[in-house]
Amino acid sequence: MTDPEATTPARHDAKDWTVVISDGCAECGFDADFERAGTGAFLRASIERLAGALRRDDLRPDDLRRRPALGIWSPLEYAGHILGVAEVFTARVERMLTEDDPVFADWDGEAAAVADNYNGQDPAEVARRFAAVAARAADRYDTVAPDQWDRPARRSDGMVFTLATFTAYFRHEIEHHLHDLGA
Repeated sequence: MTDPEATTPARHDAKDWTVVISDGCAECGFDADFERAGTGAFLRASIERLAGALRRDDLRPDDLRRRPALGIWSPLEYAGHILGVAEVFTARVERMLTEDDPVFADWDGEAAAVADNYNGQDPAEVARRFAAVAARAADRYDTVAPDQWDRPARRSDGMVFTLATFTAYFRHEIEHHLHDLGA
C-alpha cells in the first residue's frame, strides 16, 4: 500500500550539495578525493547495491513504499530518485563530452518524484532501468581520456563544472542515496 503522504513532495532540501565536490560528505562518507578512473567500476558496483536494497529480506513489499516519517522518502522513492539522477546525469556527461560548454536546464528531483510517481513504480523495474543506465554511464566513463576531465559545463544558475567536478557531484548523489537506503 502506498503511503498517502507519498503523493506530496518530500521536505524540500535547500542545501547547496555542490560543497561535496571539494569537501566530501560526512553524512554518507563520500570522499571528494576519489580516483576518477574508477568511476565506471563504482557505477557498476552501485547496480547490485540498489537491487539488493530493494530486495532486502527485512523489508516486506509494503515497506518499500512506506515513508518512515513525514517528509522523508520511502525506500522506493529513494531508489526512483537514484534512477532519475542516473538518467539526468548520464545525459549531462554525454553532453559534456560531445558539446562545448553546454548549459544544463534545471532539474528538480523532488518534483520528479511526484510527477513520475516514484512510489508507485515496480521495484524490479526501477532496479532493471537503473542497471541499464548505470552500465551505460560506466561504459562511457571508461572511455574518458585524461584531457577530457577539464571539459566545462554550466547549470542554468551559473554554477560551473568540469567533467571532474561534475563526476564528483554525480558519484556523491548515487553514494548518498544508496547510504539513505542502507545499501
